[in-house]
Amino acid sequence: MNQQTTNMVLQSLGWNEYFSNHFAAYAKQGYSAGRIILEHKNMYRLLSEHGELMGEVTGKLRFEATGREDFPAVGDWVVIKPRLEEQKASIHALLPRKSKFSRKVAGDTVEEQIVAANVDTVFLVNALNNDFNIRRMERYLILAWESGAAPVIVLSKADLCDDLDARIAEVESIAIAVPIHVVSASQGEGLDQLAPYLGIGNTISLIGSSGVGKSTLINKLSGVDLQRVNDVRGGDDRGRHTTTHRELVQLPSGALMIDTPGMRELQLWEADEGFRGAFDDVDSIANTCRFNDCKHEQEPGCSVRKAIADGSLEQARFESYLKLQRELAYLARKEDARLAASEKAKWKKISTDMKQRKVKR
Repeated sequence: MNQQTTNMVLQSLGWNEYFSNHFAAYAKQGYSAGRIILEHKNMYRLLSEHGELMGEVTGKLRFEATGREDFPAVGDWVVIKPRLEEQKASIHALLPRKSKFSRKVAGDTVEEQIVAANVDTVFLVNALNNDFNIRRMERYLILAWESGAAPVIVLSKADLCDDLDARIAEVESIAIAVPIHVVSASQGEGLDQLAPYLGIGNTISLIGSSGVGKSTLINKLSGVDLQRVNDVRGGDDRGRHTTTHRELVQLPSGALMIDTPGMRELQLWEADEGFRGAFDDVDSIANTCRFNDCKHEQEPGCSVRKAIADGSLEQARFESYLKLQRELAYLARKEDARLAASEKAKWKKISTDMKQRKVKR
């Protein structure tokens, strides 16, 4: 395969100048590039100029990894040495991520879980039925802004909503300058609005809780039943998990889409920029308070309390702002402690390895 054909294949998978520049040194050494489309327990499925291969990380890459974020995730571009006779490849390195949608792993462990990497657009899918939750949307927006990808809100199941205008107004009040599209995938309505995001080589990630219609949406956009669809649970409209793993698929339009399992627990990860993006309206008001260190409680000249009193800022949104701010501060304190312990363990590992090499000599 000549270089021009190789470039066309890679570009159809989302390859661009950013990745090409980071890969240049590896290319001179005879390596190839591949993109992770599916993550197994200890193996990865990837696409490359050589077609689909099963990949495994090298011992060196595994040794140098300090955490889960140093291993490939769906959407990552990786440096590989193909073993074509086995339809396998050794993964030697990860190329720097252009964007990443990540959250804290579930439970008490302070560790990052990368949901999708190198995404151009994040479709934040929220159902308009009884599972509609404006506070959950705020969390999704924080992580979307922090990811580096462009957030787009997709309000699904429009056919099950009795007061569409009111719902849209609620979303507009928290999604400042974010595109909002209303669809009913099961009825095939509103899907044409999503076409501008589905160009060749563009990567879209679908993020949302269980039962919001992500699988129905991806089936409609792909034209085939790529994902099994479950009925929502009776009584509360909450869905059962349909997607059980993250996978990157190519759509007929040439776009690439990453579907993700529904998230029962969405804990924030490092999200300073994302927090500012999601709560720009609250920050703008707070910046006009008389005192720079205003706690927004009883201080004179507090613009936040004034905005709540005159109705230009909802009390519930401000309380959500404070709650998420406290959550991020707590996470930052725990992360500092984890990094210190990780750095200590890293140098201990290096020291032990050097001692073992001296003994062998």
